[in-house]
Amino acid sequence: MADTSDTRTPAQIEADIRARRTALAETLDEIGVRVHPKTIVGDAKAKVVANVDHTIGRAYVQVNRAVTDVRSKFVDEDGAPRLERIVPVALAVVGVVGLLALGARRRRS
Repeated sequence: MADTSDTRTPAQIEADIRARRTALAETLDEIGVRVHPKTIVGDAKAKVVANVDHTIGRAYVQVNRAVTDVRSKFVDEDGAPRLERIVPVALAVVGVVGLLALGARRRRS
């Protein structure tokens, strides 16, 4: 059988009851805050912002990597332009723009 004798004084028992009531009230207050609609909406917004920030960060890294890759094709390690690669690309761009301009001019006529 369990020992049911209590050696605490009535004042100690009352103090324990007050302490447990206070702890219970704090717990209930915390639960109330957690289930409050504003708290739920705020938590959802925070999660969305964190996901957007993470996605933007990943996109930034990918764009930065792509720019670095393209730059490395047109600039050497010393920072000097690689004319053997720039000139053909520039000529191709000028040719495409010229063809587009010629096609637009023919449509107007």
